[in-house]
Amino acid sequence: MLFKKKLHSSKLSLIWSESENMGMKKACVIGGSGFVASLLIKQLLQHGYAVNTTVRDPDNPKKISHLVALRSLGELNIFGAELTVEKDFDAPIAGCELVFQLATPVNFASEDPENDMIKPAITGVLNVLKACARSKDVKRVILTSSAAAVTINQLKETGLVVDESNWTDVEYLNTAKPPTWGYPASKTLAEKAAWKFAEENHIDLITVIPTLTTGPSLTPDIPSSVGLATSLITGDDFLINALKGMQFLSGSISIAHVEDICRAHIFVAEKESASGRYICCAHNTSVPELAKFLSKRYPQYKIPTEFDGCPSKAKITISSEKLLKEGFSFKYGIEEIYDQTVEYLKTNGALKN
Repeated sequence: MLFKKKLHSSKLSLIWSESENMGMKKACVIGGSGFVASLLIKQLLQHGYAVNTTVRDPDNPKKISHLVALRSLGELNIFGAELTVEKDFDAPIAGCELVFQLATPVNFASEDPENDMIKPAITGVLNVLKACARSKDVKRVILTSSAAAVTINQLKETGLVVDESNWTDVEYLNTAKPPTWGYPASKTLAEKAAWKFAEENHIDLITVIPTLTTGPSLTPDIPSSVGLATSLITGDDFLINALKGMQFLSGSISIAHVEDICRAHIFVAEKESASGRYICCAHNTSVPELAKFLSKRYPQYKIPTEFDGCPSKAKITISSEKLLKEGFSFKYGIEEIYDQTVEYLKTNGALKN
């Protein structure tokens, strides 16, 4: 945000940057227009940060209107950047102590995941980290990974606890090619590439590993993860099948509120002792268990409760014990997560009373 002080007598203007003159902390959010990223920007501004962010199309008002609205909270500068163009990140990262990398290519319908998601995801992460390595200001980089980079393997046991030491089996994904395999492969390989580069270039890197994310969104459109998380309520058969597919592939339906995920990003960014990977999961369940809970809590909606062939219990529990031991606490449990999401859908006309 630039402030102008008009000197009427001489008709001159003094323009200065608030962050430069008041010693504000400065952060950069890569891929700011998305569901998690836009709320993260809001929280950073509320925490007193000046924020730079990147978007693919800064000249499209429809895609950045929700970001422009956040300028009422503090200094927010919006830059155009493409993940595959390395030099695009030097300017937005300049002067920033913290860099949050959230941008990732997503195309679940792709017939060529290797070129549509996997390669650009790796290239994008490395381009951002290279810009961070060139900068003399960056103290810590926080990469948003995914539970999809942790949970997918061929283990047959049940009752397993999955933590930050676990990695998705990319060889299995490449061989079996289950539906939407390109996304977990891209997230896993991009995170591994980030860790390798960070180690070689002495970058203080932390990764946050969110589970299925839902809750109210600032974005103009309802995020796909919200649609997936609420498919049992809205009755979207395609997304219900996708939710069941998630349980079959990863072993559970594990959920967190978007606000808690953003809080976790800032928490580990500011916590000096934080290091490594952090899973962010508020609740573990299965499709049948979730359906029973939702049916009881929202009896006004026709929520299916019979799922042939879908295991009644989750095979795994995704643990956030490391994050909790660091001192973080979740604000929202499963009841609040869904109550707020249902109200959000009602407000947006996607759900009737």
